[in-house]
Amino acid sequence: MATVRKTITLSEGQDAWIKSQIARGEFTNDSEYIRDLVKRDQSQQDRLATLREAIAEGLDSGASDQSLDDIWRAAEDRAAHG
Repeated sequence: MATVRKTITLSEGQDAWIKSQIARGEFTNDSEYIRDLVKRDQSQQDRLATLREAIAEGLDSGASDQSLDDIWRAAEDRAAHG
C-alpha cells in the first residue's frame, strides 16, 4: 500500500498523550498511533452507517402486529441460531 506523508499540528497536551501511549508500549511511534485512530474511526463510522440503515429499515417497515414478547422471542431465536 502506498503511503502519504502528512504534517499535523497538535497541542502540547495531545502530544504528551500520544507519547504516553507510546511509553506504555501500546504503539511504537506517533504515526502508528494516528493510523490506529483513523482505523478505529473508520470502523465506528461503518458501524454507525449499518445502524442507521437498520433503523431506517425498521421505520420503513411500519408497525408490527406481533406482540413485544413475540418480537423478543424471534430476536433471541435469530441470535441463538445465526
